[in-house]
Amino acid sequence: MEGLEKLKPIALLFLRLALGIIFIFHGYPKLFTHPHQTADAFVKMGFPAYFAYISGVLEFFGGIMLIAGLFTRIAGLLLAAEMAIALVKVHGLLSNPMNVHNYEFPLACAVGSFALVGAGAGLISLDHAIYSKRGNFPKKSRNKGRD
Repeated sequence: MEGLEKLKPIALLFLRLALGIIFIFHGYPKLFTHPHQTADAFVKMGFPAYFAYISGVLEFFGGIMLIAGLFTRIAGLLLAAEMAIALVKVHGLLSNPMNVHNYEFPLACAVGSFALVGAGAGLISLDHAIYSKRGNFPKKSRNKGRD
């Protein structure tokens, strides 16, 4: 298993890249190509129109933050919360949990984002580059298996 542990930095990088690309792809039109149509759609779903812009900002800039690995835990938490709201209010997770096809994509995005909250950005990130120099990252324990 220790050999697999060496894959953790690249696995976290791939997770950040995949989620970042997805969120940028979904946030960009909300902000730059179809903001009024998106706002109208949000109103039809029962949200205030300005939620479309909040969603666009979270997804577009949150996606950029994930790719860069900058403030990853905060971005991941905000994106996971947004996806949780979408799961319940838009995709009907609670009203019909057996229709997995209705909510599988936002569920995967929510869980992936939340995994980054717990795991952090990893070694290949701006978070690591910035905070490891300041000494703000916890030191690895020398008590292997006894923690």
